[in-house]
Amino acid sequence: MRVLILTFYYPPDLSAGSFRAAATVRELAAAMPPGSQIDVVTTKPNRYSTFAADAVSGEANAGVTINRVSLPAHRSGMLDQSRAFVTYARQALQMTARTQYDLVYATSSRLMTAVLGARIARRNSAPLYLDIRDIFVDTIKDVLPGHWAVLTKPAFSMLERWAVGSAKRVNLVSKGFQTYFSARYPGKRLSFFSNGIDDEFLEGGRPVEPPVTPSVRDGQILIVCAGNLGEGQGMHAIVPQLARQLRGRARFRIIGDGGRREMLRQALEREGADNVELSNPVKRDVLIEVYRQADVLFLHLNDYDAFRKVLPSKLFEYAATGKPVLAGVAGYAAEFVRSEITNAAVFSPCDVAGAVQALDELSLVDTPRPKFVAKYARTAIARAMTQDILEVAVNATRSNFAHP
Repeated sequence: MRVLILTFYYPPDLSAGSFRAAATVRELAAAMPPGSQIDVVTTKPNRYSTFAADAVSGEANAGVTINRVSLPAHRSGMLDQSRAFVTYARQALQMTARTQYDLVYATSSRLMTAVLGARIARRNSAPLYLDIRDIFVDTIKDVLPGHWAVLTKPAFSMLERWAVGSAKRVNLVSKGFQTYFSARYPGKRLSFFSNGIDDEFLEGGRPVEPPVTPSVRDGQILIVCAGNLGEGQGMHAIVPQLARQLRGRARFRIIGDGGRREMLRQALEREGADNVELSNPVKRDVLIEVYRQADVLFLHLNDYDAFRKVLPSKLFEYAATGKPVLAGVAGYAAEFVRSEITNAAVFSPCDVAGAVQALDELSLVDTPRPKFVAKYARTAIARAMTQDILEVAVNATRSNFAHP
């Protein structure tokens, strides 16, 4: 059996898509028949311009070949990202032109990797398995200027229909996506394998013993947030005012990069929020140690309707640490936090007063969450998802034999 994996991000790049793809490849390699081959077509690390990691263009080991495309230098703007993807797509099409695949798997957040997967799958007459991490058609009205959203949404909607229509099965990382996909694609076979907790957080993210309380430090609690700093996270719309409100009571450490980092920095200056440290992305071993030093882990999504359907991957690693979680989310994510994560408080996005009130509701001690960890371990989720993927390939093979 030969399987193609398309993922724009792959280790050592830092992103939820990267870690998810690596776990899928690892479990697929273990489950496929002897002599099988997995070809991964991805990019060299490019998620953040402020994070550099070396990665060879090609590597092969135990039935897995990884081909990394070099991208032109880019920031996080839509035009830059579009140019980067065009480079990736062209190279992917060339790399796969002379190979016949039994299955094409594409994991996609911004739709176009899914479209690329559909193109290659159709060219190969191979079954397509799509792993959808976001609903791009639903979010462009919020992340693009109004006139661009109006102009581009019909085209992206057509591309989505073509890609999803090409897939034998579609996995959705959030059950909040179900209503959207069921309405647009009735009868399409859907799976629901969420993001999960990577082994690094299960091994290195155990709660600090004994519990660390704010009084141990300088009288101020340390609130940590790590991840992308884009329009979707809306950190520029909440952190500056929240930090000013909590001056003398809390200090913030924000670790990350993205399209709204500079806007966040400028807003911090305007607010005089001198209790916020803004740091570049770091490797995961360093990040785990930062989490251990924190009193509260902070997460926020912007106040857009589309984000009421998503389930942020960051929630899983936050919960695994045992630290109190302060989450500015709505919709499905808010329901998930309330039902699944103990010692976590939710407030409405961009609501500074609500954030302060939610912080007061937290118990500022570490709280092990063994049931959550057991339920959402990445390895277990990837293993179950692998069986779902292989079922698609097996069914396609049987169909080919039945209809020569």
